Amino acid sequence: MSNSEHKIITGHAGYVLEDVPHLSHYIPHLTTYPNPLQDNPSYSVVKQHAVDVEDTVAHKIVVHKNSPRGTHFRRAGPRQKVYFGSEDVHASIVTCGGLCPGVNTLIREVVCGLYHMYGVQQVQGIEGGYRGFYSRNIIPLTPKAVNDIHKRGGTILGTSQGEGSNDTSKIVDSIQDRGINQVYILGGDGTQRGASVIFEEIRRRGLKVSVVGIPESVDNDIPVIDKSFGFDTAVEEAQRAINAAHVEAESTENGIGVVKLMGRNSGFISMYATLASRDVDCCLIPESPFYLEGPGGLFEFIRKRLTENGHMVIVIAEGAGQELISETLSATNMKDASGNKLLQDVGLWLSQKIKDHFTESQKMAITLKYIDPTYMIRAVPSIASDNVYCTLLAQSAVHGAMAGYTGFAVGAINGKHAYIPFHLINEDEKKVVITDRMWARLLSSTNQPSFLNPIDITNKTAPTQHHTSKGKALSPH
Repeated sequence: MSNSEHKIITGHAGYVLEDVPHLSHYIPHLTTYPNPLQDNPSYSVVKQHAVDVEDTVAHKIVVHKNSPRGTHFRRAGPRQKVYFGSEDVHASIVTCGGLCPGVNTLIREVVCGLYHMYGVQQVQGIEGGYRGFYSRNIIPLTPKAVNDIHKRGGTILGTSQGEGSNDTSKIVDSIQDRGINQVYILGGDGTQRGASVIFEEIRRRGLKVSVVGIPESVDNDIPVIDKSFGFDTAVEEAQRAINAAHVEAESTENGIGVVKLMGRNSGFISMYATLASRDVDCCLIPESPFYLEGPGGLFEFIRKRLTENGHMVIVIAEGAGQELISETLSATNMKDASGNKLLQDVGLWLSQKIKDHFTESQKMAITLKYIDPTYMIRAVPSIASDNVYCTLLAQSAVHGAMAGYTGFAVGAINGKHAYIPFHLINEDEKKVVITDRMWARLLSSTNQPSFLNPIDITNKTAPTQHHTSKGKALSPH
């Protein structure tokens, strides 16, 4: 069963396949070729070099015996037949949006995968994001040229924000004029929405061009997939800031260390960094509202923890507490180049609020140190686990493009790599679910209050009568 927008295939016992487009769906009579991997010495020891075309990956793996089989995705990997001759491939790679650890590793592995697995000789990098297709130079990419780039942070191709403002027709004109037939697009949600639009224009023109997205988000807020590449590195780097805050806090009487981490709408970095550190006393994220004054408020908890331990560390995600700031500062509707609302600096705001409270109360003298490593954690080279993950993502992307799939993103689902339609990657943001056990594990680790009424949690509603520092009721968000 399918429709013009999304191809959905149903089967027995509630089986649903969210399929991805294929070049053969809109270009008839395409020539196929034997997969070069079958003659590749590196794959000579592999019993089966290609995955079965009917293999799929289940979205949900915890089920009851009578549960429907549920949603599945195409399993990533090489196919028996490919839809591009090695000598005919003209591939391009573009990086867009914010930086993330692992981007250079992905560039390297896409290039090496095309060259070493499929014998492709024409790979180029597009400089400066999407607009580089029509306003910047291209960079020839070879295994030798990219050999050491995984040891650097950032992206060797450069990037740009505001990807939604680019001219899709000009981009596709450039792809067509240059003879490009495989496009690998690395970037976040705005970038992947742009990739989807580019794919639709390519399909409308009937071009034999595979468009492949590799989703990127240091915040780990990409839906469907297990995690985003670079996330492990970000959590690891965040430990440095937390360790520094802990040293500062415990070295003075009533010391407080406040660390602001990335996390605009999703608090995964803060949550995992807190769990990994074990030195954090309180973790504040966008998904879990908090309040400052009154019984059970943050100020009360700070006083209690300082009385018990003599010091404490607070980790706060950049998107947490924004509704509190808007009550004390002029609200702004300004947006950045990517269309995201500009956030107030919640770390500075919270640090000042804590200082003011304890100064005014005159019952406890504190020493507070504020550490903001926000952009440091995304500018570093990727650690070993992310390098391996990036290698698998890159090779999955190359296998999919060579097999003729297009208009899809790659990602790991329950540990297995799969091809995911763009619309599922772009439709929402993944967020921390504060009614799940992972958040409960954090609360158990820090022994902080949840700042929520248990009845509200059970009913999955926000708190109704928590008080802010001004004594006003905090509206749920």
